[in-house]
Amino acid sequence: MTIEEKKALAQAAIDAGSSCAEFKAAAQNYIDALGTSGEKAAAAALVAEAKEDINLIDDTIAFLKSEMAVKIFGAELAPVKLAEAEAHKANGGIYCDCPGCAAAEAIINAEAEL
Repeated sequence: MTIEEKKALAQAAIDAGSSCAEFKAAAQNYIDALGTSGEKAAAAALVAEAKEDINLIDDTIAFLKSEMAVKIFGAELAPVKLAEAEAHKANGGIYCDCPGCAAAEAIINAEAEL
């Protein structure tokens, strides 16, 4: 994997509105460490954060059925997001497919190359 490909993986975590601050910080630290002696340690920290932050699709579906989801997304959008999550699970999805979780999954899947 090239440095540019590694940077793109981390940048996706930064760009995702659904990524938490710690995940974004770990991604930025990794980008800053690319090509340095600290790259492997930063990669390990990024992967650890990705594994901590990724949500299972079943947990996402449970959340989207909650009153909190309605408060966050609104009464019109919450059911749409729920239907999307249920369809993702029906198509074999294991993890939430929001941009933050998708970035986390890509980073986890690339762990050996980082």
